[in-house]
Amino acid sequence: MSDTSILTMPDNRVAVIGAGPAGLAAGRWLIAAGLEPVIFEASARLGGQWNPAAATSATWPGMRTNTSRVMTAFSDLDHAPGSHTYLRQEEMLDYLERYALSSGLMPHLRLKTRVERLERAGAVWLVRSGSDAGSRVEAFSRVVVATGRQALPDVPDIAGLEGFTGSLGAAHTAQYAGAERYRGRSVVVAGCSVSALEIATDIAQGGAARVVVTNRRQRYVLPKLIAGVPTDHVMFNRAAALMERVLPPEMLAEGLTMKIRQLAGSPGQFGAPEPSGNAFAAGISQSQGFLPAVAEGRIEVRPWMERIEGQTVHLRDGSSVRADAILFGTGYRMSMPWLCEELAGAIGLDAYGVDLFDHTFHPDLPGLAFLGLFDLVGPAFPVLELQARWAALCLREPAALPPRDAMLACVSRSRATRCGPVSLPMHAAALVFARHAGVEPDLARWPQLKRALLFGPLSPASFRLQGPHALADAAARVEAQAAEFGAITSPDFTAEELAIRDLLALDPLQAAV
Repeated sequence: MSDTSILTMPDNRVAVIGAGPAGLAAGRWLIAAGLEPVIFEASARLGGQWNPAAATSATWPGMRTNTSRVMTAFSDLDHAPGSHTYLRQEEMLDYLERYALSSGLMPHLRLKTRVERLERAGAVWLVRSGSDAGSRVEAFSRVVVATGRQALPDVPDIAGLEGFTGSLGAAHTAQYAGAERYRGRSVVVAGCSVSALEIATDIAQGGAARVVVTNRRQRYVLPKLIAGVPTDHVMFNRAAALMERVLPPEMLAEGLTMKIRQLAGSPGQFGAPEPSGNAFAAGISQSQGFLPAVAEGRIEVRPWMERIEGQTVHLRDGSSVRADAILFGTGYRMSMPWLCEELAGAIGLDAYGVDLFDHTFHPDLPGLAFLGLFDLVGPAFPVLELQARWAALCLREPAALPPRDAMLACVSRSRATRCGPVSLPMHAAALVFARHAGVEPDLARWPQLKRALLFGPLSPASFRLQGPHALADAAARVEAQAAEFGAITSPDFTAEELAIRDLLALDPLQAAV
């Protein structure tokens, strides 16, 4: 960076790269830690994925969240009264702008400013950025990378794909702009991710002549609502996370699979293939309308693609589909082209992820934190906020981190075991970050909330009951959020909940349960 003079920033300033949910949460909690964020955002508007004008946004007209309003929020700001259970893209963008305003983040934003390079120079981090005013290089003592996991659409290598002659072409679902384009057409949707299933359903309901979903393996599919209660309230709770401490993985997998079958059925009951193995092996996806659309014959589920010849997609079972369009809902590759080679090598950056201590720090890169660089199964906002709270604490007080050897051992385990995108269950990730930040509530201190805390939603407010930045109204909010949708309206445990509670008491860390 020798061609540009370097401006040294005051020691309390922290560069935050990205103004999506993770970057905004980072900024809010850096301020709480007595630090001053400088938030770089390439787009003209904040919001990340929720800003449809952002280059990396994968939202589409009419898109709604797949997590509930309770779980798609930060602890400082609930959604407006009367909000729908699942929010539209424009409502989420409005929410993030209100959050930035109420958190005092607006003066800290540098919109239309793209980070072009990040590298280390001794004890400081050099950030080169470009804007309409030109390029500049600034030296920061601390940096937070919050650019998100979904940066570069991943399209698999299919023989003949480049020669596909369907009139609407082939694209990634990140480019999807609504169902109208596909009305009356034959469409192949590849993948079993949430976006693939939601888009396939949207196209089928929007009047497509034929919709074929092709995947390598059939996942279990949860609806958004179970008996009127959001699925993320039912499946992602403290009890489920704590069970991982007292049961071996095979028992957890068996129990989860049985619960999914009881609550949502198996895809085979709707006419889709049966998943192979338990829920851990097969994977879990979510869509309210996908399996019913399969049952109604609106969507066909077929094996993966073998090759493409002209307009014909040949499948692995020997059958074929004549398609006007192919949409790949096949995930994303990690991409941080502005990260210098030294840093990329240190964190093991590849197409699938990075190797860090608890997904956040590297012991050899003091003053640098990464937020949200993993595939999260379940609601993201509570996890991102907890990770941001912990990261802000450690950036202010590096002694709060474990010894280097312990961190390095975690990095080495990640490097040795990682063979694809890292998927984390939301409830497990939340408790890890909450414990690091010292904000996981002690159930013994909240007897009147014990059922709500164990079996209610793992809401952001439940991490403001005690510890740093506790809120006076947190208990009332936890109780109200657990009671929403007619779910947990009394402190009395059901027989099934009592059995789980007693099992959890085997864990000495939860003996007070």
